[in-house]
Amino acid sequence: MSTSSLDRSQLPLNGILVLDFSQFLAGPVSAMRLADLGARVIKIERPGTGDIGRTLAFAGLEKDGDTLSFHIMNRNKESFAADLKNSDSLKEVWELVKKADVIIQNFRPGVIERLGLGYEDVKKVNPGIVYGSATGYGAEGPFKDRPGQDLLAQSISGLPWLNGRAGDPPIPVGLAVADIFTSTHLASGVIALLLRRERTGVGGMVESSLLESMLDLQFELISANLFDPNVVVNRGAGNSAHAFLPAPYGLYKTSDGYLAIAMTPIPALGALLVVNLDEYEDPKSWWSHQEDIMKKLSTKLETNTTEHWLAILDAADIWCAPVLTLPELVAHEGFAAIDMTQKTKRTGRDGSEISIPTTRSPVRIDGKTIKHAKGAPHVGEDTEKIRKEFGI
Repeated sequence: MSTSSLDRSQLPLNGILVLDFSQFLAGPVSAMRLADLGARVIKIERPGTGDIGRTLAFAGLEKDGDTLSFHIMNRNKESFAADLKNSDSLKEVWELVKKADVIIQNFRPGVIERLGLGYEDVKKVNPGIVYGSATGYGAEGPFKDRPGQDLLAQSISGLPWLNGRAGDPPIPVGLAVADIFTSTHLASGVIALLLRRERTGVGGMVESSLLESMLDLQFELISANLFDPNVVVNRGAGNSAHAFLPAPYGLYKTSDGYLAIAMTPIPALGALLVVNLDEYEDPKSWWSHQEDIMKKLSTKLETNTTEHWLAILDAADIWCAPVLTLPELVAHEGFAAIDMTQKTKRTGRDGSEISIPTTRSPVRIDGKTIKHAKGAPHVGEDTEKIRKEFGI
């Protein structure tokens, strides 16, 4: 299979114009996913300061006046500076709206409508528009006016109670999972509506929220509770890595690291590791005696290295894997093999070339990766060019 990268003309969304009114993470990353697939994305930003995300530092890292998080979330976009509260600027934006295929926005409920750019207003002048809206908690209900922020959405959704083990306090996922999943759902909905428009000529509005994305992530648990209200979070003890799966599912310390073991019959695992687990032949005991089983496995696995145990378990086709640190992952030949990185470039404020290493789209099309060298724009970098192009 070829590992070469597709150019824009080969990408499925080539020719689609997206106006990105969003800030921070969920909206910008959704628009970035569309750009990855070939769409032209024009980011509408306030003059001067631009997207607030330009100053929201990820790990304190910045380059050329913008944070690393902004660089990687807004790669392959153009920037049009416009004050949406200024009538002249708003008039220019409306000219772009008339020609757009897609709008992405993630203001709090009611804000975009007060600016006159809500879906109902936009579709009057552009009936075929595909309008993507991301919020924190939807447009209705008691949570709707809360700040739409990842940790807050995780907390309301109950997700932190799934992490950790029995007796632990709630533990949030250490990534912006609500934002990232919402960006994926929103982009997916936009693409679906573009397909519907291609077939019927009808545009539409797609909405998603951080909370809905977190609830979808927990669909197994929520469905189980709806089916039987007695099913609640009951985090496993010891090494457990899943609140609803029995031993041996978990992470185990070895003499030099950690080992992950997934679903495996306990007696067979005991025979391979030379641990007496014969009394646990009944699969029901793998749950009822989870802690005892895991303690016996832990005691044994700590006596040798991760590679030692992998050699034994891999040979028997046991579902297991090493637990890699980030530096170990990046240095691993397996990471190089999937060709997951790219470099974006832009001209810096001092005229030098600014290069930002980041990940690529996780999608391959026709056996080829998707990579774009265009970096995130400066605020208003493309305003004059766009004005001339669109005659505004």
